[in-house]
Amino acid sequence: MNHVVLLGDSIFDNAVYVGDGADVISHLRARLPGSWKATLLAIDGSTASEVVPQLTRLPVDATHIIVSAGGNDALRQARVLDEDARSVAGVLLRFEAVAAGFERDYQAMLDAVLEKQRATALCTIYYPAFDDPDMQRVSVAALAFFNDCIIRAAASNGLPLLDLRLVCNDRADYANEIEPSDVGGRKIAQGITRVLFEHGFSERRSTIFV
Repeated sequence: MNHVVLLGDSIFDNAVYVGDGADVISHLRARLPGSWKATLLAIDGSTASEVVPQLTRLPVDATHIIVSAGGNDALRQARVLDEDARSVAGVLLRFEAVAAGFERDYQAMLDAVLEKQRATALCTIYYPAFDDPDMQRVSVAALAFFNDCIIRAAASNGLPLLDLRLVCNDRADYANEIEPSDVGGRKIAQGITRVLFEHGFSERRSTIFV
């Protein structure tokens, strides 16, 4: 029997945001064959480094791990957007420092995940859905620094990558500005299923799924 485990944050742990709708884990269980199990260990609000404690509850029969983390790391650095800068170069250097810290945390988390020797896939941080167009554009630009770290981690470790930026691409995919709705959760579960059944995990190659 195969057993997929979801680690990370509210991208997976979104039950509180969907009301009477289905959360990601429910959508995923509905899509998987009867021979599969799915377990949710992701916790709303977790940063990349806070994913590591989730591994202490990893089921012994887990065969696959899917990680969606980084959005809360970005949120905790949102104050950078309000800082004064004297040049574009200064802005880029500040973001480079933030990204370097995130990359260290993310790689340390990924090292802990890979130590479990399970088939592993990563997810990018999807874009928010702000009504303010300027805030939306700024957020999308800033997230590029974080997503670059995740994409590089997937490529350097030969892991498949589910690009949630292209999965959740409609306002209906969001329950609020940053959380997935029932509709978005269904699309995320569909993407996870594609990774599970279309990727050759034994080949240790990085493939992007959308």
